[in-house]
Amino acid sequence: MSTRRQFLTQAAQVTGSLALAAAVPQWLHSATPAGKPFFKISLAEWSLNKDLFGGKISNLDFPGIARNTYGIEAVEFVNQFFKDKAKDSAYLADLKKRCDDNGVRAVLIMIDGEGGLGDVNKNARQTAVENHYKWVDAAHYLGCHSIRVNAFGEGTAEEVGKAATAGLHDLGAYAAKAGLNVIVENHGSYSSNGKWLSKVIKKSKLSNVGTLPDFGNFCVRREGGQMWDGKCVEQYDPYLGVQEMMPFAKGVSAKTFQFDAQGNETTIDYMRMMKIVKDAKYNSFVGIEYEGTTHSADEGIKLTKALLEKVAAALG
Repeated sequence: MSTRRQFLTQAAQVTGSLALAAAVPQWLHSATPAGKPFFKISLAEWSLNKDLFGGKISNLDFPGIARNTYGIEAVEFVNQFFKDKAKDSAYLADLKKRCDDNGVRAVLIMIDGEGGLGDVNKNARQTAVENHYKWVDAAHYLGCHSIRVNAFGEGTAEEVGKAATAGLHDLGAYAAKAGLNVIVENHGSYSSNGKWLSKVIKKSKLSNVGTLPDFGNFCVRREGGQMWDGKCVEQYDPYLGVQEMMPFAKGVSAKTFQFDAQGNETTIDYMRMMKIVKDAKYNSFVGIEYEGTTHSADEGIKLTKALLEKVAAALG
């Protein structure tokens, strides 16, 4: 996934608001890995969620920030930051112009809050499917290749799996008319079980229904049955999960939390993860999604970008 961020002067002002006292390691400034990576880098808007929620920047600022602050030419929007604008043609035209003016490609929109596509109640699931139509249309207008959705539902793994297959098939059929993909992220509960999600995707029987493997979202059960806030009490093997999801991947989310002095992610073996991605012959966008707290968003994004470039150079 999100979260899931105008011009040179504005971007410079934003950079100042993002930076914290902690200095970026010197190696980051001097790292210039040789060769072209086997994948393309995009920036997930969720990396800047604190400043977006705090009103320091807006969704309209995001394309310019990505290009002018981070040198990234592809962005992944999060619908939470323009949730009432999906049908606002003037707003979307402005957003598209911001992308075009900065030489930035809109890759996808991460969709939340529109209902669970794995809802076992048929009427509720159909409402969720139809709630996503406007985002398919908005993503198509912006030039995205996909929308990221959630396969959530309550019930047994079998019940939710059957419902999610139906919901994804119905939404996928609508999205196919616009040439768009519908992709599911491992985003908690059953969806963070790579085997379960892969089975759901297979059964949808649509080539435009796929996955968005996220390196860091593999908690399948939390205390009290909470989706987000409870302590994780059951974790799916993240390397197995990514491997199981890669055959259906139409995007990859490079989640990061914490870095050591050498610029390595301390909770995820990035060399191992990216080798899985490469072995799957994936060569499209890998989205930077920093969610840590030790580093500022600005520093975390830069560290993640440098790590991806370093790993890509090592993998050849």
